[in-house]
Amino acid sequence: MIGTVLVVLATPCVAVAVAVLLFLNPIWVGFDQGRSDVAQLTGYTPAQVSQVTGSILSDLVFGPPNFDVTVNGAPVLDVHERSHMADVRNVLMDLGLVALLAALILVATGLASRGAWWFWRAVQAGGKVLVCGVVVVGLAFGFFFDQAFLLFHEIFFAPGTYMFDVRTEKLVQLFPDQFWSETSVAIAVAVLALALIVVFAAGRVAGRAAVAAPTSRAALPALTPPGGSQ
Repeated sequence: MIGTVLVVLATPCVAVAVAVLLFLNPIWVGFDQGRSDVAQLTGYTPAQVSQVTGSILSDLVFGPPNFDVTVNGAPVLDVHERSHMADVRNVLMDLGLVALLAALILVATGLASRGAWWFWRAVQAGGKVLVCGVVVVGLAFGFFFDQAFLLFHEIFFAPGTYMFDVRTEKLVQLFPDQFWSETSVAIAVAVLALALIVVFAAGRVAGRAAVAAPTSRAALPALTPPGGSQ
C-alpha cells in the first residue's frame, strides 16, 4: 500500500520536472522573447538580449547565483532583482531535489517489484492524477492568469520580493507577462502530453505484466495490510 501511494505521488513529480526542463533552455526562451518583443522593451539589441538571458539562465541552473551580468559596463539587474533571482534558484533547486527523490522512488520501487503489474497500475494512476491536475491548473491560468501567477509567487516567495516596475526594471522587461503566459501554456501542453503517454504506456505494460506473471498477485498481501487490496 505504501509503495503504491509513493509511486502514484512520484509519477507526476517526475513528469512535471521533465516538462519544465524542456523549456528551461536558451532556444525556447529566446524564441518566446522574440515573440514578446523583448528587444524593444529593454532597449537592447537582439544580441545583447541573447547574451544577458544566457548569463541569467546559466546562473540560475549552474550557478553561482550572482546574476551580475552587465551591458556596456552597467549592471542589468539591480539588487532587488538579483535577490529575487537568487530566491528563484533556491525554489528551483528545492523542486529539483523533490523530482530527483521521486525518480529514485520510481526506480527503486520498480526494481523491488520486478516490474509487477501493481507498480505499473500505480504509475498509470499517477498519470491520471496529473491529467486532472493539468486540466484544473490549466483552466485557472487560462482564465485567471494574473491571479494564478500572483498566487504562485505568494506560495513560493516572501511578500514584497517579487514586485517590479516594468518601466525601469529589466527583469520584467526580459521576461514580460506575454512570455510567462505563453510559456505556461507550452509547459501545460507538454505536461498533459507526457501524462497521457504515461497513462497509455503504463496501462499496456501493466496488462502484459498481469498476463505474463499472474502469480505476482500472490505476493501482493506482503505489500498491503491484512484484508486490504492493492
